[in-house]
Amino acid sequence: MQVILLERIERLGSLGEVVNVKPGFARNFLLPKKKALRANKDNMAYFETKRAELEALNAKHREDAQGTAGKLDGYKLVLVRQAGEGGQLYGSVSSRDIADALIEHKFKVERNQVVLANPIKVLGVTKVPVRLHADVKVTIEVTVARSMEKADLEAAQAASMLERAEDAEKLLSDVATETPAEEATAA
Repeated sequence: MQVILLERIERLGSLGEVVNVKPGFARNFLLPKKKALRANKDNMAYFETKRAELEALNAKHREDAQGTAGKLDGYKLVLVRQAGEGGQLYGSVSSRDIADALIEHKFKVERNQVVLANPIKVLGVTKVPVRLHADVKVTIEVTVARSMEKADLEAAQAASMLERAEDAEKLLSDVATETPAEEATAA
């Protein structure tokens, strides 16, 4: 089935393109959500009259998403959940939980914008992509802990590990730069 896209859809096409899609995808998703029109003469003419309006609306949505992305990029979110001894959660953290927590922190995010392939089922830190617009994607850091105190402790430990890793890298780079000079003097 051929449709005219009314907005950019990832892995499908951009605004105004005529693309072939499976009939079920068009009937069940694209057409009801007003993301596309059936490709025929009347709809092509209608689209051309509304093209400037749709492009302006898309640009406005992109600007709003970029504004939110500036505040959200690299944001550290802490979620408190109950877990067993091995760190296995009694439930799981889904995209809905993350979106609800972001909304509580005054971010304008919808559940379908949080891209979580599988629910989080263990304690720890997970990087989660958030797609605010087809062209705007940011990554947030979600920490799942038993309590806020444990989350703060884990963050401090992670920071100290990073400092140690940087020190180790510096030490290795210093050794690597000294080794060729020593070999040259020995020869």
